[in-house]
Amino acid sequence: MSRFWSAVVHGLTPYVPGEQPKIADLIKLNTNENPYPPSPKAMAAMAAAVNEALRLYPDPNADALKGAIAGFHGLKAAQVFVGNGSDEVLAFVFQGLLKHERPILFPDITYSFYPVYCGLYGVAFTKVPLDPAFRIRVADYAQPNGGVILPNPNAPTGCLLPLADIETLLRANAGSVVVVDEAYIDFGGESAAALVDRYPNLLVVQTLSKSRSLAGMRVGYALGHPELIEGLERIKNSFNSYPLDRVAQAGATAAMEDREYFDRTRGAVIASRERLAAQLATLGFEVLPSAANFVFARHPGHDAAQLAAALRERKIIVRHFKSARIEQFLRITIGTDEQCGALVTALRDILKG
Repeated sequence: MSRFWSAVVHGLTPYVPGEQPKIADLIKLNTNENPYPPSPKAMAAMAAAVNEALRLYPDPNADALKGAIAGFHGLKAAQVFVGNGSDEVLAFVFQGLLKHERPILFPDITYSFYPVYCGLYGVAFTKVPLDPAFRIRVADYAQPNGGVILPNPNAPTGCLLPLADIETLLRANAGSVVVVDEAYIDFGGESAAALVDRYPNLLVVQTLSKSRSLAGMRVGYALGHPELIEGLERIKNSFNSYPLDRVAQAGATAAMEDREYFDRTRGAVIASRERLAAQLATLGFEVLPSAANFVFARHPGHDAAQLAAALRERKIIVRHFKSARIEQFLRITIGTDEQCGALVTALRDILKG
């Protein structure tokens, strides 16, 4: 039926998500899901929200959730936008804040949804190469642009930009929106949310999928100057005026308020990541410094695709990208210590063989 497609559809190259295989007893370390369950308070809130009120529309403004997010970050509700996962929030950002005459800038190795959105919304872009150590060089973004977007920590590398570098980026691009995509910030970095009040061109995007274990619920949000937030609200209310359902709003609000559980589980992931990175290094892997819930590693003596295939034979799935410059790296999600231990044991056997 492709003869009925529009020219836009014909020209798209869609994003390819990580594999979600249906294999029994699988150790799944390929999609950066949290190994720990959601906050018990969040699960209780969602269970309580499944009641007769589901016949009614949810709060279109998600006021309780915005209040919880604002409280967590020390901001005002007018500085918060919410959507169905950070990917939907980013979709509105590309439509509403990044579509200008000049091309936007983002790293050459980064979240692969960015060029997909550019294709969908007709946004011109320029890729800025990472340095030889796979880090973002802020000075390279001091050039005319229609906006800047980058993940911090970057994906799939896991490398972190310190907050001082984010400030340098913001000052060098005072006439453009700078979007800092913080899907993984809670696993080792300092959020640029602390800069929102000082830089009207800053938009910070976060998600509850990673550090709050709610990937299956789809809630993301943006933080920024009220004028940026109003732009996103105008897009949202021209597309879907009721984006977050009652259950999602209840669970997300409780998850944002449960700081003790959030700190405990993210701390456990960070500790496991450091142990795994050290163990991989003893096996001869080069592991990039990660501030995310994954590590990016390559072995000088073994092909990454072959390693991934050998792990799969042992029912362990990791992510292998075939892109230029990173085709010899594996991205490995941090699982439980038991899962990470099984991975190390399998790699040790594979390398010996």
